[in-house]
Amino acid sequence: MKINTFTDLVAWREAHALVLLIYKSTKSFPADEKFGLASQMRRAAISTTSNISEGFCRRTKNDKNQFYLIAKGSNAELQSQLFASRDLEYLTTPEFRTIYLKSVGVSKLISGLIKSSAAAEKY
Repeated sequence: MKINTFTDLVAWREAHALVLLIYKSTKSFPADEKFGLASQMRRAAISTTSNISEGFCRRTKNDKNQFYLIAKGSNAELQSQLFASRDLEYLTTPEFRTIYLKSVGVSKLISGLIKSSAAAEKY
């Protein structure tokens, strides 16, 4: 499949699915977390997709990878917040596991983007 736009990237589609999971799961967080942990998690998830899309539109390997690395960092931030959410009992263990495993998959896909942009520039 030819990749014409960032929405064609599997990494972006999986990260977008993660955004939807985060928004759905944080709706049930306590009201006092609306502007705290819930907001932070939503921003980290959105930052992941935003940086994947921005990186896709950049021309050079270094520019692309800068944004892909930021996306990977935002995803790691989200993973840390998932542990806090579980430990504070805002997420059940099954919810945590589902979302965490999705985030691990997203991280691997972003690593693939970084490797592929490096390989593409060699030729």
